[in-house]
Amino acid sequence: MKFADLGLSPELLQSVEAAGYDEPTPIQAQAIPSVLMMRDLIGIAQTGTGKTASFVLPMIDILAHGRRRARMPRSLILEPTRELAAQVAENFEKYGTNHDLKMALLIGGVQMADQVKALDEGVDVLIATPGRLMDLFERGKILLTGCDLLVIDEADRMLDMGFIPDIETICEKLPSQRQTLLFSATMPPPIKKLSDRFLTNPKNIEVSRAASTNVNIEQFKMSVPARKKREALRWILENDNVNTAIIFANRKTTVRELNKSLQRHGFKTGEIHGDMDQPARLAELALFKEGKINILAASDVAARGLDIKGVSHVVNFDCPWHPDDYVHRVGRTGRAGAKGRSFTLIAPDDAEALDNVEKLTGAKLPEFDFKAHFEQNGYPESEQQPEEKPARRSRSRRDDDEEREERPKPERKPRRERADKKPERAEKKPERQPRQRRDETVEPSEPGVWNGPVPEFLGVSAL
Repeated sequence: MKFADLGLSPELLQSVEAAGYDEPTPIQAQAIPSVLMMRDLIGIAQTGTGKTASFVLPMIDILAHGRRRARMPRSLILEPTRELAAQVAENFEKYGTNHDLKMALLIGGVQMADQVKALDEGVDVLIATPGRLMDLFERGKILLTGCDLLVIDEADRMLDMGFIPDIETICEKLPSQRQTLLFSATMPPPIKKLSDRFLTNPKNIEVSRAASTNVNIEQFKMSVPARKKREALRWILENDNVNTAIIFANRKTTVRELNKSLQRHGFKTGEIHGDMDQPARLAELALFKEGKINILAASDVAARGLDIKGVSHVVNFDCPWHPDDYVHRVGRTGRAGAKGRSFTLIAPDDAEALDNVEKLTGAKLPEFDFKAHFEQNGYPESEQQPEEKPARRSRSRRDDDEEREERPKPERKPRRERADKKPERAEKKPERQPRQRRDETVEPSEPGVWNGPVPEFLGVSAL
């Protein structure tokens, strides 16, 4: 099947061909005709299968006819993170070159004035994160009554980030007669409840089993002590033909520490996590995409939907706390039919998290023979064990008593003789003279005459 068979306009087909695409992915082939027919849709597919283009392409054709108005966007796309929102905006710019459509991006971490100005001029496509959208809505800077098309992307990630109440509020502000598209990698019960409430007779599309991982990705687990994880990570980066890699950690502090550690060992690395402001995060992603750095230490803010071509490896420095995150992390490699490899470093504390991942995916992760590779290729310097020092024998009270008996005792001198040889003490300080007190026998002075002590300075003449 070709894109020309899906009912897209000639102008849009030219843009798709210019982008280098000819055949649609399975979810694109099933979703695009339904969206063009103005049907509600639920798309369930693993990450990296082309979900973004499955709603961006038909939206461009739908919005090609119509007029935009100030502060009243014609369509709304909700994304859980700033990076995903920026990526969707890039897709609209790439595929909408032959259409006169205006787009606005509402995300946190940037100035609000430019976003308000774009809304005042009128937009056809509004791409937003729930937090910034609600902020502007409460300030009266945006009206949702003219929005006829809603896309909820990465719905399961929205659930994890606590955005479901905001999404429900936004859906209630939109017109009841609208087209709603919901895309997700998994379908937990809260998302199913959300779809039942706000979607009307949707078409369900599932191109792969929920929570499954890409068959093009070789997945391994490596059992290492927690204190040896950094050595294992460096060995992977040096010995497994790594082209570009993303290293995921559960904590933002761990991400920062990994980046600094790898830079000290000569790797070209960067970092991305939630504590960074938006310009810094975009700058790090740009360096990674341009190849100026080939290793990116990241938190789960980069695990969902980011489409970075050529990522050969994914390393889970920590096994994710939420098993769904494993599917999304691993999905950063093996995209668009390419091959990829993933490693998950498992310490004893990660055993429970690993069990949850294997239950979700329905498959056991094969063990990577870490020790065998060390034996064949030699241990890194940091892995070599230092020479063992002889263990210190614990001493007992009996040992102390025996040693005390063998030790010669000094002769004790008579008490009086010892007293004579005491070191001479320093000369005694002169005793402090007692404070002179007024003689109590002195008769009281006459009234009006000073009867207290006379200060010495009164007796000194100024002449």
